[in-house]
Amino acid sequence: MPNDEKLAKKGAYFKKLVDLCINTPNALLVNVTHVRSKQMQDIRMELRGKAIVLMGKNTMIRKALSIGHEENPDAGLDKLRSEIVGNRGFIFATNCTLDDIRTTLGKYRLPAAAKAGQTSNVELVLPSGPTGMEPSNIAFFQALNIGTKIVKGQIELVADFPMLKVGSAVTPSVAILLAKLAIKPFEYGMEVEQVFQDGSVFPAAVLDIQDDVLIQKFLGGVANMAALSREIGIPTEAGLPHMFGNAFRNVASLIADADFTFKEVEEVKKFLADPSAYASANPVAAAPAAGGGGGKKEEKKAEVEEEEEEDMEFDLFG
Repeated sequence: MPNDEKLAKKGAYFKKLVDLCINTPNALLVNVTHVRSKQMQDIRMELRGKAIVLMGKNTMIRKALSIGHEENPDAGLDKLRSEIVGNRGFIFATNCTLDDIRTTLGKYRLPAAAKAGQTSNVELVLPSGPTGMEPSNIAFFQALNIGTKIVKGQIELVADFPMLKVGSAVTPSVAILLAKLAIKPFEYGMEVEQVFQDGSVFPAAVLDIQDDVLIQKFLGGVANMAALSREIGIPTEAGLPHMFGNAFRNVASLIADADFTFKEVEEVKKFLADPSAYASANPVAAAPAAGGGGGKKEEKKAEVEEEEEEDMEFDLFG
């Protein structure tokens, strides 16, 4: 049975977490597996005054979010509660952006050696060539069936050898050999996995989407909406420009040969009356025509010169 002091601490923690989720709904859900205490301390100091780092046991976090959901059913705390799995923690942005927090987390990543039974999160290949190890250590390579040879008093790999694959477990032999080679294949830090914002939880990969991609997606959706509205005949704001454009073309085609006119169609009627007058406005289209005419003149000139040469030869030898 917990004493009054522990109950008071739990109540204060519940209140703080719910208050942050309600009043600062702009947070990152981070995974702190393999993160050292010194890293945590450095990150807290770096984010002091900018963000609040809050950790806790999963049972306490779920309990706090459950209480908060009952009090604020529209805050999305039930969605957040379902994502509390593993070594999770929160970083609430109070005086900075989420990108600023991610930049700070990227500064505090440390290399780590491979341990037996650990799941690899990287691909590692030992390159062919000298290893710098003495021949007495060749048994470590033979245990993994790595092709080697002795060159100038050291072990040399015959070919590249894959040591680690993503998702595979590190075997004891691999861990020992990597330690002998002084290779630290892993790098650990706080991993941003999800984002909690305005009552919604979504993957952290969304933060990597640039503004130009969002604009392109939005314009594509507007184009699809315009095409759909034109096809089914229902006017929408996206389809109105196309509707007015088509209507104007229809009106212009109807009065092209008529005496009736109005201001907006005068330029169209002038173009239909004398298209050559507008050739300078489109030099790209006019260039081939000009080039073709020059070619014909050059061909005619060449034919005339050939005819003159033939006449000269006839006069000389006739």
